[in-house]
Amino acid sequence: MREEDMHAGDSSAETIRVLNPATGDLVGEVPAGGTAAVAAAVDAAETALAGWAKRDPRQRGKILGEGARIIRTQTDALAALLTAEQGKPLHEARNEILGCANVLEYYHSVSGSIRGECMPLSSYGLAYVLKEPVGVCGAIIPWNMPVLIFAWKVCPALVAGNSIVVKPASSTPLTTLRIAGMMEAAGLPQGVLQVVAGSGETAGAALAATPSLGHLSFTGDTKTGVAVSRAVGHTGVPVTLELGGSDAMIVCRDADLHAAAAGAVAGRFYNCGQTCTAVKRVIVDASVKEEFTRVLCEKTAGIVVGDGSRKGVGMGPLNNAPARDGICRMTDACLSGSEGTLLCGGGVPDGAHYEKGFFYEPTVVADLPDDSELLNTEVFGPVLPVISADSLDDAIRIANSTRYGLGASVWTRDIKTAMTASSQLDAGVVWVNQHLRLPPDVPFGGMKASGTGRENGSGAFEPYLRSKTVLVKA
Repeated sequence: MREEDMHAGDSSAETIRVLNPATGDLVGEVPAGGTAAVAAAVDAAETALAGWAKRDPRQRGKILGEGARIIRTQTDALAALLTAEQGKPLHEARNEILGCANVLEYYHSVSGSIRGECMPLSSYGLAYVLKEPVGVCGAIIPWNMPVLIFAWKVCPALVAGNSIVVKPASSTPLTTLRIAGMMEAAGLPQGVLQVVAGSGETAGAALAATPSLGHLSFTGDTKTGVAVSRAVGHTGVPVTLELGGSDAMIVCRDADLHAAAAGAVAGRFYNCGQTCTAVKRVIVDASVKEEFTRVLCEKTAGIVVGDGSRKGVGMGPLNNAPARDGICRMTDACLSGSEGTLLCGGGVPDGAHYEKGFFYEPTVVADLPDDSELLNTEVFGPVLPVISADSLDDAIRIANSTRYGLGASVWTRDIKTAMTASSQLDAGVVWVNQHLRLPPDVPFGGMKASGTGRENGSGAFEPYLRSKTVLVKA
């Protein structure tokens, strides 16, 4: 469904008002789809499926490559739209748009790898295995990285020969709709990619409950992921869940402390802390904690907070009022209860230009008790706890102490330390002397309460293909 199609129809229909989280200004409006809109989108995707599935995977991949080319020519306009609806600074929005194009190009490059296999079996004759698309797929997209995660889900489904219905977050549907239109302009047949804007309670729930889907992929918080899992449990639809995280960053005594502090700042305050694999806890060897914390706070204090469309801004607002209010409540409750020590930040910035947006200062806290909410829940905002550890074993124990297992990083100059930590950390992704960056070439996903299944990498096609075995006897 193209952007212009979303605006067609009954003018009296309920609409979604997309607001700029930095200013409160209206960015755009789209119809609010519900159960009927999802059903219509699934029907349209089903109609388009047969013709699309018959194409060679390389032909399907070429369309993604052309889509990437078009997206790259419109990077500045798309980045401005993404900043307006999501809030992130323009340079981060540009990187996300270019990341989306990079994902399309990656799947174009590997599209020829979808092949079955053939084997002669003396007792049975000739056996061959066909790889077929699973059908109409569904994808539910979050608001924090709407364009990149859209590409992660849509590309393998399309190259594998499926059609797909996408439900973007209600606060960030505009750039997704624009890019979907560009993919049609690149040659994607109408109906193969459907985008239905709507709330999670209506459109999202309807898509999750659709029994005819061949696969459903969801990215979001763990609580909603559990509800999605229950919904597909009633229908038997296979599901990939990428859920919350409480990523630990371990700083060893031999680490480059300035590089580690810079990595912590970039890994925590990127996108205003609203990234599933963001650094959410820094665990520092006690012998270097004082020096590391000093450098960390100096770098944090230098972040310029403001409207992401303005030059020089390093961190924009949170995306919505509930997100900002939740950060305020959680941090205030911990600090007012004498749970920890505030090292920098800790509130809404002063100034009239912050009053209409959902801003919060980059914040660093220390000395939190083990049962603090800031350590045991996914804090989706710019608050970074610093924890002391007596040894590497102690640091790994602390890192693994939550129910999450999405990502983690270890900062050290010693390769043995890095390998030991990597093997013992309960995380789907482990970085060494870096954090957050993730190319489409490698699998991504979590363990424990952080989800099930993997996206990207060489195995990304598996959920979107089914095997059919054929035995031929002459």
